[in-house]
Amino acid sequence: MTTKVIGLIQLNDPEAFEEYRSQVGNTVALYQGKITSRGSFNAFFWNELHCDSFSAFVELEFPDLERSQSWANSPEYQSLLAIRSKAMKLTLFSVSV
Repeated sequence: MTTKVIGLIQLNDPEAFEEYRSQVGNTVALYQGKITSRGSFNAFFWNELHCDSFSAFVELEFPDLERSQSWANSPEYQSLLAIRSKAMKLTLFSVSV
């Protein structure tokens, strides 16, 4: 079963974000994942969970949950956490499709 990883992004520092973005795709590919879409947030239609506002999103796809978890916990991705923290606040979650 394919696993999608969705990231909800609130940008803090556009320059740091570009640095992060230029490197993160390579870490995803190491775990047989790919970035399938990126975009800007437009509007909530319903927000009964009271999610904080965000400015952008990313969607990744992995062959399975195990590889997505391996990527998220990998040394390659962990090495980007400092720049990620400077660049944005991030909510990252997985769904099975």
